[in-house]
Amino acid sequence: MATKNVRSIEEQVEDWCKAQLRSIKYYTKTESINSEIEEALRKAPSKSGGEGVNYPDIKCFLETSDMRRIPVMIEVKGRKGDLIKCDKNGDICNLNKDKEPHYGNIAKYAVNGAVHYAHAILNNTESYKEVVAIGVNGYDTSIGRIYEMGVYYVSKENLFVPKKVGEYTDLSFLLPEYVNGFIKDIDKLFLTDSEIELKKIELEDDIERRLKVINQKMHDEDYGQKIDVGQRVQLITGLVMAGLGVPGKVSPLSVSDLRGDQGEKNNDGQVIMNKISDYLSEKQLPRQKIEMIEEVLRVVFIHSKLQEPKDGESALHTIYADVRQNIIPFLTGELHNIDFTGRLFNVLNEWVDVPDGAKNDVVLTPRYITELMARLCGVNMDSYVWDFATGSAGFLISSMHQMIADAKQKISSPEELNRKITHIKMYQLLGIEKLADIYMLAVLNMILMKDGSSNIIHGDSLTEFEGNYEQGEYNGKPFPANVFLLNPPYSKSGKGFVFVHRALSMMHHGGMAAVLIMENAGSGNGLPYTREILKNNTLVASIHMSDIFCGKASVQTAIYVFKVGVPHDIHQVVKFIDFSNDGYTRQNRKKSSQSVNLRNTDHATERYDEVVRLIRYGRGAHDENLQYYQDCYVEDYITLDGNDWTYAQHRNVDVRPVAEDFQRVVKDYLAWQIGEIIRNDNVHEESLDTNYEDCTLTDDEAEALRRINEGKVKMKEVSIVDFFDVRNSHNILKSDIILGSGNTPYVTASEGNNSIVSYVSYDDEMKEEGNSIMIGGKTLVITYQPKDFFSNDSHNLVLRFNDENGRTENIQLFFVAALYKSLSHKYSWGNSISNKKIQTDTVLLPVTSSSTFDYTLMETYIRALKKNLIGCLLNKLHANGKMKK
Repeated sequence: MATKNVRSIEEQVEDWCKAQLRSIKYYTKTESINSEIEEALRKAPSKSGGEGVNYPDIKCFLETSDMRRIPVMIEVKGRKGDLIKCDKNGDICNLNKDKEPHYGNIAKYAVNGAVHYAHAILNNTESYKEVVAIGVNGYDTSIGRIYEMGVYYVSKENLFVPKKVGEYTDLSFLLPEYVNGFIKDIDKLFLTDSEIELKKIELEDDIERRLKVINQKMHDEDYGQKIDVGQRVQLITGLVMAGLGVPGKVSPLSVSDLRGDQGEKNNDGQVIMNKISDYLSEKQLPRQKIEMIEEVLRVVFIHSKLQEPKDGESALHTIYADVRQNIIPFLTGELHNIDFTGRLFNVLNEWVDVPDGAKNDVVLTPRYITELMARLCGVNMDSYVWDFATGSAGFLISSMHQMIADAKQKISSPEELNRKITHIKMYQLLGIEKLADIYMLAVLNMILMKDGSSNIIHGDSLTEFEGNYEQGEYNGKPFPANVFLLNPPYSKSGKGFVFVHRALSMMHHGGMAAVLIMENAGSGNGLPYTREILKNNTLVASIHMSDIFCGKASVQTAIYVFKVGVPHDIHQVVKFIDFSNDGYTRQNRKKSSQSVNLRNTDHATERYDEVVRLIRYGRGAHDENLQYYQDCYVEDYITLDGNDWTYAQHRNVDVRPVAEDFQRVVKDYLAWQIGEIIRNDNVHEESLDTNYEDCTLTDDEAEALRRINEGKVKMKEVSIVDFFDVRNSHNILKSDIILGSGNTPYVTASEGNNSIVSYVSYDDEMKEEGNSIMIGGKTLVITYQPKDFFSNDSHNLVLRFNDENGRTENIQLFFVAALYKSLSHKYSWGNSISNKKIQTDTVLLPVTSSSTFDYTLMETYIRALKKNLIGCLLNKLHANGKMKK
């Protein structure tokens, strides 16, 4: 007979359980264990996914001598096979492949149902942070009745992951005489660091996926009208505030509260605003904060048309139903260092097309970077951390998490630990944010972290903030900051270093600072602030970062780490790290989750740990702290000028050009020349600059090849501007020309075809003089241009030889290779060359025995390379029958 047709013995199994618990107080499915738990069970979706009430078969408390009370939820089943359903990894399978609740499993299996009740309590109560979930099943066999059970511990500390306690055959472990032993067992159940990180990623992915669905609906007018991108963040933030409520004081907004009324005081927008006002007031925010947030939110809820009903239902009603079902459940539990509003901001702004400057100013820092920077500064339970451009408070959240973790390691008394955690949240974190809508995100984020947004200040940290607490019992007293973390707006003075200079000048207790900023701010663009900073602070490290924003901001960043309050000594070693390979593979696909867009493909966790060790402790004895970055780590010195902080300026690079460098340049140039010949339908041997018979090398040419190929040429370093007049080119946009309209090369900073995109006709006054070298300002593509040309970008540099003797094609091709070898390690897209920078740049050139520059060798060597390459090409053409001798 099939199992599903076997009569259930659930009632007998339930009686078996109750008989074992007769010496303690327990509650049946129709009895109330207490109002808070019953309300939590009522609010959560039922086992079948509907709005019915959850009814555990048996409920009780584990009570210890130290007044610890842990709810116990027991679910009973009565058929073979109905105890538990796990996934392929052995974990309780309460989610389907789409990460939605698997109500089929929750309703059918005893353990799955008990875990569902545990999650309901943890998500919807303030008093309980841990629950014991027990599933009991029984069934009859030919040899008698079989009882089986699964016992799991579920806690906020363990990120809601059910942890199996042990193997049990009855419920006696719940009795008073055995409780202490059972408590000792569950207190040993902790997630490993890797389990915690995986759970965080899973939670972040789930939140992000749900936010993306809602965002897409707002974009596609699924809510009855298209909702502007600029309104989406405020809309979701406000609905979250209204939907959270404050236990015992403000009930969460119910979907049924939004009735589509049209009165001024009872329309859906006003109903939501009333809930938001009550929520913020109960969080004890200053009145000024509340009024500012309300002013921002009224634009969406009162002054838009979202509150106007269509067919009796407003867009706000429809959107809130989605938010209530898909977002609010995540926010009623512990978020554990998850920057929810930062993720909200980035998801809802994916469709925004903004200028690069503004774009770079509003992209929020990824969690794994905020955590790294907090670790670099050694944040601990006694740190006082501030951020002068706080965004969604990501740095403060990561710091709080680290501070609390340190406190748990060091404080054994539960009472003392709770006092310390409260103090950390209320007094040891401070952030300032100027933009009102972003400030609102930070406030919500810190409220979700159970902070109450104690010290999130709305204002301009450069002109309005004086370094003091601005509310609470310490109002007006200095904030004793000893850690500064920042990702500033890069459009501000000094690429954002103006914030760093001001913050460090206010840190009178010393400490550490870590700043994520455009890397070129450390190579001169951060002046004068970088120079001023060194007068009172020590640069500890410079970290060249990977593409951490991956399409969200087109900048090369670095982290600069400082010791605050100690003037930089020129004899102080600075640590430089190329962290461009950080172990992650990135992509920027809008519909993909973080775990897809950011994948650990090469020991990312270990690499981040190594960087922290290197910065805090150095390379260690026998280089024990160097495993992944042996070839990317440099210890060097800086000047006090504030313009030599980048890794590229200190890495050990051989800038001496070698044979391969010259061969590459000549090959590319000849390939372009031959292409030009073919383009002009002029294919015959005489079109090449050397005929077939001349490809035999002279003695001088052979000697030049030998000397350079064997590295037996004396080189001298010389300033580039000693040889060239350097000018910025004109700026002719591609949209201003007609491709193929003339005979003058239109040159860009791109690689290939000698950087020539087309041949055009344009204003002759905009021509650049030929027989010169052009450097692509942003790409550092260097080419020799034999004829007059037009340039697409004024960032490009045109180098005109000062000495007429040097204005030959071959000598300038030699310079192209030498210049690229000298400059390529210094410049990149995010730290591009400029006319100002090249004034101090140098190049290595061959000199004679009398130390004069050897133009003859340069000319002869390049001519020899051309002969070899042309001869090789012609030989291959003859061999293939393409040409006749």
